[in-house]
Amino acid sequence: MSRKPGELPTPLRWLTGIAAVGAAFLAMDSLRLFSESPLLDFVITVQNHYYYALMGLLLPLCFLINPSFKSPKSYWFDSVLSLAAFAACVFFFINAETMLDFGWEFLAPDYAVWVSYLLWVLIMEAVRRSGGWVLFILVLVFSLYPIFADSFPGPIQGMSSTPAETASYHVMSIESILGLPFRAFAQLVIGFLIFGIALQQTGGGRFFINLAFAGFGHVRGGSAKVAIVSSGLMGSMSGSVITNVLTTGQMTIPAMQKSGMEKDYAAGIEACASTGGVLLPPIMGSTAFIMATFLNVPYTTVALAAAIPALLYFFGLFVQVDAYAARKGLVGTPRDELPSFKETMKQGWFYIAAFGVLIFLLVYLQREAVAPFIATGVLLVLNQFSTDHRWNIKQAGAFLVATGRLLMELLTIMAGVGLIVGALSVTGLSGTLVNDLLYLAGDSTLLLLLMGAFSSFLLGIGMTVTAAYVFLAIVLAPALIQGGLDPMSVHLFILYWGMLSFITPPVALGAFAAASIAGSSALATGFKAMRLGSIIYFIPFFFVLEPALIMSGSWWEILFATTKLGVGIVLIAGTLQSYLLGVGFLNRTGPIGIAGRTLMAIGGGLIALPTTEVIGINVGQVTPLLSGCVAAVVGVLLSQNREQTALSHG
Repeated sequence: MSRKPGELPTPLRWLTGIAAVGAAFLAMDSLRLFSESPLLDFVITVQNHYYYALMGLLLPLCFLINPSFKSPKSYWFDSVLSLAAFAACVFFFINAETMLDFGWEFLAPDYAVWVSYLLWVLIMEAVRRSGGWVLFILVLVFSLYPIFADSFPGPIQGMSSTPAETASYHVMSIESILGLPFRAFAQLVIGFLIFGIALQQTGGGRFFINLAFAGFGHVRGGSAKVAIVSSGLMGSMSGSVITNVLTTGQMTIPAMQKSGMEKDYAAGIEACASTGGVLLPPIMGSTAFIMATFLNVPYTTVALAAAIPALLYFFGLFVQVDAYAARKGLVGTPRDELPSFKETMKQGWFYIAAFGVLIFLLVYLQREAVAPFIATGVLLVLNQFSTDHRWNIKQAGAFLVATGRLLMELLTIMAGVGLIVGALSVTGLSGTLVNDLLYLAGDSTLLLLLMGAFSSFLLGIGMTVTAAYVFLAIVLAPALIQGGLDPMSVHLFILYWGMLSFITPPVALGAFAAASIAGSSALATGFKAMRLGSIIYFIPFFFVLEPALIMSGSWWEILFATTKLGVGIVLIAGTLQSYLLGVGFLNRTGPIGIAGRTLMAIGGGLIALPTTEVIGINVGQVTPLLSGCVAAVVGVLLSQNREQTALSHG
């Protein structure tokens, strides 16, 4: 009997649940959550013990959960691969201390080299099954690169290693498979992933949608504003654009269509909101925690820096949706058809309480590693007091299975991306690439940023957000930082541009997923999402050039930069929708109307324009601001349709 998509046989569900419990216990024990001295101190004497134990629990699941073929006759093959992965991890777990004492990553005995080959191949296959062909090919090319590094032309030439040396370094050093991405996952990310799954499995998704409907459902364009809020919150927890679209989109897209929105518009809004969720604190998927590890700063520093750009992006979506609804004459849902705010809070108050505990531990106590575990415990305990959401044994099992699957998927991807880190490290190519990029850009910071944006966009195609970010943080970020830019703004810049492929044709995977729910044209939805989310293409350049937007500056500088960009967003959104809040319709026809809307967009851009001294243009702040105000006013006067505005108000 063949497996149904997404459904696991009962024995495998048990195995996945047990692996999830084991992984969570290992992670909590390594953080000394149970006691000052880890309970497994007699087994795990070095940190590598923990890493190989974690890999031994989760990696074998990949071959069982993602089978090679649909036929049950092929399951023996996947079982063999799973057992081989477990055996290899056990071997390295047993020898972890010996490896460190005798430097096996550089000079290992033959039997250890052969086991290294085995684990290397198994991780590559796991990357293919979990991360897809794009990531697999990228990892394959880079992981083999050290063997042939000296055969490449000058700019991409590096120090070569023998196959045995390469395998040993990849598997037994802490710079490759167990490199920074894997260590960030093991030390920081696991708890937040478990918290996100707990929120979803206890009904958090439905709560946030109901809360959004209670707050915004009655206003014009209410269903779209609900989609923006709920998808943004859920995207922050899941960290996956596609998963978020396919879950929240099932509820928000039909609601938007029912309120009178076109199919491609509804799908485009959902795609943009789900994409933006990955940028939204307090959780930001798992990527922000890896960013904090790269930058060697507390996670709260990353979350604070990301707050204003993310909120401005969602503000841009809100303004466009409101203008669209006003232009189309769409009204909100009657209040008696919406969930009661009071009842919604009464049924789901414990979600807010769990979030409060998480934020208190993160911000006030600075306990970012243990915060999600404690918040998850609070959530699960409070959930059992709820008559509507209380779990039974089956639901608890589903939570453990979902946890095991997600942890397995991210572990394999981080181990695979670690192979890229290791290849760049052992060959010295990372330094060469940085120098080459700086040489090509010359002294032009703007050219370096444009090259960075283009590279980030291309490398983000077909990859998960986290995998794309890690790769770019290794290859691209050092060049931008050496070019004189702020490290935090650089890492946020490549995160933004690395995920833009989700709403940008011809790829636009997030938009295509939303189109499949809405029944709209995939390409038309992609272009609609690109237009709706247009502000996201400019925000990264703005906060790189204006550090005040990432909380780097005085309160006055932060307020001034944010207000300026907010006004610019309103004007640009008004141009795109031919409707400006507080003014009315800007859809005057003919050359005068077109010229007016063009002037308004230019005015918005000039008002939002950040400090330009960084890119070598010294015009001060007053000149573009005044010019933008004049251009915007003239543009509004030229493009305004007073008759239609009067009719709509009448």
